[in-house]
Amino acid sequence: MKIVLIHGQNHKGSSYHMGRMLADKLAEEKDITEFFLPRDLNHFCLGCYSCIEDETKCPYWSEKKIILDALEQADLFILTTPNYCLAPSGAMKSFLDLLFDCWMVHRPKEWMFTKRAVVFSASAGAPCKKAMQPIKDSLFYWGVTYIKTYGLPVQAMNWDMVKPERKAKIEKEIDHIASKIDCSKPPLIGFKTNFIFNIMKMTHVKGWDSSPVEKDYWQERGWLGKTRPWKK
Repeated sequence: MKIVLIHGQNHKGSSYHMGRMLADKLAEEKDITEFFLPRDLNHFCLGCYSCIEDETKCPYWSEKKIILDALEQADLFILTTPNYCLAPSGAMKSFLDLLFDCWMVHRPKEWMFTKRAVVFSASAGAPCKKAMQPIKDSLFYWGVTYIKTYGLPVQAMNWDMVKPERKAKIEKEIDHIASKIDCSKPPLIGFKTNFIFNIMKMTHVKGWDSSPVEKDYWQERGWLGKTRPWKK
């Protein structure tokens, strides 16, 4: 199993360790690729819309492409973020913003519909759901249909300070997550993905695109008809 981890921080904190724990349980070291934000993509989206016309025209395309190429080759994405003020880290949010053109409403990538993802977040004490939700939303609108989340207040400032009994609880629960992940066959496409995809299709049929380029993209792939990216 090939895994890509994208960490919403440069340091190796509690959320990093939780994500890495799952990766180590599922894959050998040689099949694990890690990116750290902002180290590996230290930019904010400019809102220039260049990517809507041509993704390679993004000012940061060379760095984005490295991550996208790794994601395309992966079976599983693991995204981690600390809980910063009940939200994902700024670096993680910037990463998501820079891939907005991959959303179903624009130009989704066929291979995204074959992927699985797990999102992790750790906090000192606050709930983690709001930190994970924007990541989960982006994954879904990229086309990823199998998405699991795991967030936990670790009651510590760093991983070394997490109490042994809490680490044992984390490992037990991550063992359970790992036992449910099977990448030997494509994930099932749920009703929600099918429904949203068809809504996006109608926006293009009616010409409500951000750019005519988007309609051409859908037309070339047969998605304005009965062809679907998850059906071969």
